[in-house]
Amino acid sequence: MARVLIWLGLSFVGMGLLMAALGVLLGAIGARGGRLLPGDIAISRPGFTFIFPVATSILLSLLLTLILWLISAFRR
Repeated sequence: MARVLIWLGLSFVGMGLLMAALGVLLGAIGARGGRLLPGDIAISRPGFTFIFPVATSILLSLLLTLILWLISAFRR
């Protein structure tokens, strides 16, 4: 039981580090002129900007699904 808890804790730490690195990467891309994909909703008013990245979310979901599927396929 202790091994499972240690493995689970290390998995959470690894996922947290991965998400932090992804956030930094996406922040750097956005700061350098990253564009919205077609299908993303952007509403701009004076002093207010709202962005709802529909297409970007779908693209990231497909990419992460593919990566996790490949990892699980190679582990078998």
